[in-house]
Amino acid sequence: MDEDIKKIVSEMTLKEKADMTSGKNFWESEGVERLGIRSMFFSDGPNGLRKQAVGADHLGLNESIKSTCFPSLSTIAASWNDELAYEVGQCIGKEAQTNKVSVLLGPGINMKRNPRCGRNFEYFSEDPFLAGHLAANYIKGAQSNGISACVKHFCCNNQEEKRMTIDTVVDERTLREIYLTAFEIVVKDANPHCIMSSYNMVNGTHTNENKHLTNDILRGEWSYQGVMVTDWGGENNRIEGLEAGNELEMPGSGGDTQREVEKAVLDGKLAESLLDENVGRLLNLEKITREAVEKGDGNFDIEGHHKVAQDIAKEGMVLLKNQHHILPLKKGLKVAIIGDFAENPRYQGAGSSKVNPTKLDTTLDVIKEYDEIQFVGYEKGFDRYGKKNKKLAKKAMALAEKADVVLLYTGLDEVTEAEGLDRPNINFPQNQADLAHELAHAGHKVVALVFAGSSVKLGWADECDALLFAYLPGQAGARAALDLVTGRAVPSGKLAETFPFKYHDCSSKNNFPGKEKTVEYREGIYIGYRYYDTASVSVKYPFGYGLSYTTFAYSDYEVNEKGVSFTIENTGDYDGKEIAELYVSMVNGKVFRPIKELKGYKKVFIKKGEKVKVEIPFDDMTFRYFNVKTKKWEVEGGIYSIMIGASSRDIRLCKTLEIEGTHAENPYDPEKLPSYYSGEVASVPNDEFKELLGHDIPKSTYDFMKKNRIKVGYNTTVNELQYAKGWFGRFFSWAIRFAIKFMKAFGNVNMANTLIMGMLHQPMRGISRMTGGMIPWESLDGMILMFNGHFFKGASLFFKGKKNYKKMKKAEAEAKKKAGVEEKKEEKK
Repeated sequence: MDEDIKKIVSEMTLKEKADMTSGKNFWESEGVERLGIRSMFFSDGPNGLRKQAVGADHLGLNESIKSTCFPSLSTIAASWNDELAYEVGQCIGKEAQTNKVSVLLGPGINMKRNPRCGRNFEYFSEDPFLAGHLAANYIKGAQSNGISACVKHFCCNNQEEKRMTIDTVVDERTLREIYLTAFEIVVKDANPHCIMSSYNMVNGTHTNENKHLTNDILRGEWSYQGVMVTDWGGENNRIEGLEAGNELEMPGSGGDTQREVEKAVLDGKLAESLLDENVGRLLNLEKITREAVEKGDGNFDIEGHHKVAQDIAKEGMVLLKNQHHILPLKKGLKVAIIGDFAENPRYQGAGSSKVNPTKLDTTLDVIKEYDEIQFVGYEKGFDRYGKKNKKLAKKAMALAEKADVVLLYTGLDEVTEAEGLDRPNINFPQNQADLAHELAHAGHKVVALVFAGSSVKLGWADECDALLFAYLPGQAGARAALDLVTGRAVPSGKLAETFPFKYHDCSSKNNFPGKEKTVEYREGIYIGYRYYDTASVSVKYPFGYGLSYTTFAYSDYEVNEKGVSFTIENTGDYDGKEIAELYVSMVNGKVFRPIKELKGYKKVFIKKGEKVKVEIPFDDMTFRYFNVKTKKWEVEGGIYSIMIGASSRDIRLCKTLEIEGTHAENPYDPEKLPSYYSGEVASVPNDEFKELLGHDIPKSTYDFMKKNRIKVGYNTTVNELQYAKGWFGRFFSWAIRFAIKFMKAFGNVNMANTLIMGMLHQPMRGISRMTGGMIPWESLDGMILMFNGHFFKGASLFFKGKKNYKKMKKAEAEAKKKAGVEEKKEEKK
């Protein structure tokens, strides 16, 4: 804390300091006008600014100001392009700065542990090295504008189901190597000024009050000096949160937690010096962002940012199949466009990342600009939601007869993958797959374009001639896709996640989304390609895979203790970009490990017929593993395979290198952990998981007082109220669940999903935290009494709490008014 900030803190009253630890309202932090401390505005999101002028919410319901909708983070990840990640961050940061936003809530760097996670579109990868480095560049770009990025969600928030209350049970090594490494990279390389804690618990403690995560690792080992903010409504215990260095609760609680903090200091339960440290870090964040935000005038380069969105979309789309080189389309071909996604593009995710775009390209609007091909017409082909529509399919088949090639626009709809709920499976919509089959079976050439945020089953596309996985490409995605299929651009994206043949092949299939109270990460370090490649599980498309219109040859491989160098030659007919991937494997190691791990990458542009020398350095993470006995990072000495691949399963170059190591003892007994030594971790027995954890497996089921009845508390969710002792609690839960079923039955799936996201899995404490004083804490206690069977006593307390809160707010307003009058008198003197 610098001297200027120390001076300001010393001049603040206890109430002013307590007030700063909770939001002023839904999107703003508290300020202190008399000391020149301004409020800071926080806004989503990762793929574009979502600043709401009115009707604040965190669900993406109410409209926000117009901003550039960039491709989703899953699309950016598939580009493997550090420079473009920086440029996207720079553009979004500029839009935040010019709209007077101090803190941009993004990027999200949670791991894609399971393909069913409904928010995978908002995360980079299943690999922490790739996610960390792309995110670091994004953050540097955003913060170059003088504002703060806020990396999220710290940590182990890898599902949407029960995300507000679930306890993630994970061993320390897996926590460090898989779920914290990306955060470690961004903290050390990009220095984000803000980090958001996640909703969930990790090993029994809420992340916002988890001292092991925040004090020991984040602020201790990584020397992080920035601010931590809760996810919206994610506060559990405010005092314990402050003790763990979580400075800011968002949104504002209407004054409840501020008064709790003030009382804790007066009662000696919270050291005022610790409160001062927290407030000091908040003041530092305000100081860092003040100058840039004050210069905001609402202006930015709309067309320039749209162009950047198009560039990243082109590099993030992945060509998965190109039979007989049907792409790029030959000049003069007659092309039919079929599929609802051409008319109504799926270009972004659903939830808090939803952006109101400055403009939106659609395929049917821009197709006329592509005179290389002859556009013969469009048919919808299928209903976006629901079953097969024979009438639409018939019209599509008739149009296909007039064309040489069909561009089939397919994808997942907005309600299948969204924040707040997980996908029930990884299946592709059957009505779309059926149409692809009919077109191919009739002898038509079919180029399928898939718009989705995460991996899906793509077996149906085997009958198509080409397959372009477009991800969620942002507002300029239509032109990006047409640039690729017509040859104006050459595909260069590669998958940042594995596409399995079926969900049953996934390592976490038996432990997702978990049980009643916990989710057990029994698969350990084996997620994504780390599992598939180690356990020799066949996959549809491997990690790092992607085709180009040209070809590349690798040669001249050199390996030394500093890194690797090699030559890539463009041996094809097009200029293009290649992504070279560095994998490392321990040969005959004593510590169990995946068969290979990504430890570097480089994307290079090479003209046809030319060669480029590529160098990829090692770093302090290349050979390390976390030793649970020494409780620190170690290096196992021995022989390592150093591999260069075009994907995790297409290794082009390989040499060995001997590494000295740190001589730490192997912390594991192979006889007690056979699943982990083989990598076959899909069904790990209890005794092995207990051995891996180093302690008993926590209880995963509800604590019933008697048959099907639980005691309702602050962390009981609305869904769990169906087991409440009191009839009112069971009725309350039934009403919400009935409303969801009713809405789904009548086709209003969007609103049903909103209820699931905003209410069904909301814990009792969240009902108070998210209503900004509408339901004060005392009134919440009354509700809980009613839910526990004391209806009249609880109802009385509910209304008493409302009345007391109203009186308290009135008294505070009068005190503030009086203080203002006194301040003016002093100024006159």
